[in-house]
Amino acid sequence: MASHGIKDRVAIVGMGCTPFREHWDKGVDDLALEASNEAFAAAGIDKDDVDAYWLGTAQSGMSGITLARALQLQGKPVTRVENYCATGSEALRQAAYAVASGAYDVAMAVGVEKVKDSGYQGLNAFPIPNDGTTRTLTAAGSFSMVAPAYAAKYGVPMEDLKRTLARIASKNHHNGARNPRAQFRREMSVEQICAMPNVAGDLSVFDCAGVADGSAAAIVVRAEDAHRYTDHPIYIKALSFVAGNGSGLVDPDYDYTWFPEIAACAADAYHQAGVTDPSARIAMAEVHDCFTPTELVLMEDLGFSERGTAWRDIEAGRFDLDGELPVNPDGGLKSFGHPVGASGLRMMFEAWLQLRGEAPEDRTISSIGGDRNLALTHNLGGYPGEMVSFISILGPTQD
Repeated sequence: MASHGIKDRVAIVGMGCTPFREHWDKGVDDLALEASNEAFAAAGIDKDDVDAYWLGTAQSGMSGITLARALQLQGKPVTRVENYCATGSEALRQAAYAVASGAYDVAMAVGVEKVKDSGYQGLNAFPIPNDGTTRTLTAAGSFSMVAPAYAAKYGVPMEDLKRTLARIASKNHHNGARNPRAQFRREMSVEQICAMPNVAGDLSVFDCAGVADGSAAAIVVRAEDAHRYTDHPIYIKALSFVAGNGSGLVDPDYDYTWFPEIAACAADAYHQAGVTDPSARIAMAEVHDCFTPTELVLMEDLGFSERGTAWRDIEAGRFDLDGELPVNPDGGLKSFGHPVGASGLRMMFEAWLQLRGEAPEDRTISSIGGDRNLALTHNLGGYPGEMVSFISILGPTQD
């Protein structure tokens, strides 16, 4: 790919994140304000010190007025963006590139979504005109096809793979039980999850992420200015985004055992960051575990496991909180739910805490140290064969 990236040119100097909950007592304004105020406090600035804002929300507001009203901004540019489930990540990407360009000194990305009291299970998709050939399956139905395809291709008995998927869910609920911002804070054993009835294909309800309301925010500045705001800035090493063209839906060779957009996005992100051996440099990852088969395949698309072997690494505990490469140490979508506009920035908030040594003691990971000091966050939006992908790589020091 042709992306040159902005490695070490932009730093995150303040972040905030609300609890992800059924916020019956709060609206979009309340959530955005809460996350923003926490980020302002972390950076030691106020709203007037920010030159430009980017708001990520899928369906909780139109235009930049949504954020300008909540924060009572005066004379500030506010750009509202949407990019499926990577909406919050897209807001950060655009704010970071705006700062790197020199157009602004201080920029802010805010992601927010309020859907629990909308009357829908998740987002209510707009009726976009199409040619009649688009998918008709639910998201759970679409991602459920990944599991049997993987089992067949790599010779893993389906019953064994179902236990591996349950182990992914159990791992993430174990982590989320230690996170006061998570919506679901109950540990679930592999046996409990395996006993759940199926809701889509071989997926049970505990193989599927929930829905939540929430907001997260990040303030970015040029790297050379970072220490004016914090003693522990987090430097952006890579921001990669790939939009697929939907061809997987009609490609007879697409076998549902990998996500091409994510593999391409990972290659670009590693190129931007100068990472040639992900397992040797990446100390933690926050990934888009919308469904447990998604996290399984992501371990291979991101280069953490060889093709066909991620299930073995999962069973060996490699991605556990105390493992070699902790994945979703905050609990992931499984524990937080998925307020679309906020999830990408929520992932970065966990990287912010872990890289700065500010995560709670019972959730602090031990894999960060030496040259292995980078965090990766990954967002996807869409469905197998029709997907967008975002990946960031972040670090506590400049190379």
